[in-house]
Amino acid sequence: MGLSWMAWTWQTATFFGVIALLLISMSVWELRRPGGDPRHGVLGLDTTRGDRLFISLLGSAYIHLAWLALSDGPLWVATVISVLYALAVFRWV
Repeated sequence: MGLSWMAWTWQTATFFGVIALLLISMSVWELRRPGGDPRHGVLGLDTTRGDRLFISLLGSAYIHLAWLALSDGPLWVATVISVLYALAVFRWV
């Protein structure tokens, strides 16, 4: 794969690849439907699409860290929780 010089695993490469795809997708979304006017969400914040992406990524990081600290279960469960959290952020925040 050519990533051995960085001591990356496939999981690390996948993580950063997904982040890159999210950023590209958000850019394409903005180009196709410009504006993204701020919405007033349940938390009382006015957020744009980019803000909601940042909030969902930051929250997902905390969900994964909490899962690692408090559980011995498989990490994919934290990933599922994070995806549900991100969907909720984009819907209601």
